[in-house]
Amino acid sequence: MCSPALAAKLNAQPLYNSLAHAAPELNPQALKSALSAMQCAVANGARQARHLAVIDYSQPSTARRLWIFDLRQKKLVLRDLVAHGQKSGENFATQFSNRLGSYQSSLGLFRTQESYQGAHGYSLRMDGLEPGFNDLARDRAIVIHAADYVNPLWSARQGRIGRSLGCPAVRPQVARQVIDKLKGGQFMFSWYPDPAWLKRSAYLNCQPQQVASILAASEG
Repeated sequence: MCSPALAAKLNAQPLYNSLAHAAPELNPQALKSALSAMQCAVANGARQARHLAVIDYSQPSTARRLWIFDLRQKKLVLRDLVAHGQKSGENFATQFSNRLGSYQSSLGLFRTQESYQGAHGYSLRMDGLEPGFNDLARDRAIVIHAADYVNPLWSARQGRIGRSLGCPAVRPQVARQVIDKLKGGQFMFSWYPDPAWLKRSAYLNCQPQQVASILAASEG
């Protein structure tokens, strides 16, 4: 018998290899970080998920920088555009925040929750699992929703797609597919090589007691 943490490590490399093969244009560090964070969460009390979404904010908004993976079949099910917050940057997002009213995107590991009909139509709420980095996501109304400004035609006109108030908004044509794949307790991970987050994330630097405490509060 081995510990859950050891079991996660033993299973990590084949999963990484399969997903990296399925998504060769995804930054390897972003994918490794996403899997490490998710596996740390699962090893310390989080429920297993069927799907994992990865946003690579080191790529420009004009790139298809959202990947959604099926973890059971170890395959890519969707790759598409995703917006960042108005105050995070122009074509490239470089600044991130957890503050209300910042209009910036947040980094780290999220757990998706319930879908609903809102001002932007069919949308998806999620909870940030990283204190200080994204745990105010629900208070900030950071949700996945459709937006007409997530449109490659915008890039020809102004060098980037449109920006949100901090939400990972997606194209209307794929919004229902994205939300249906991700609703109900899946993982979403937003990555950027931000030094403070890389150093302090309880998931990237897997800190079992801290993670277990966070998860007990969020999933209780």
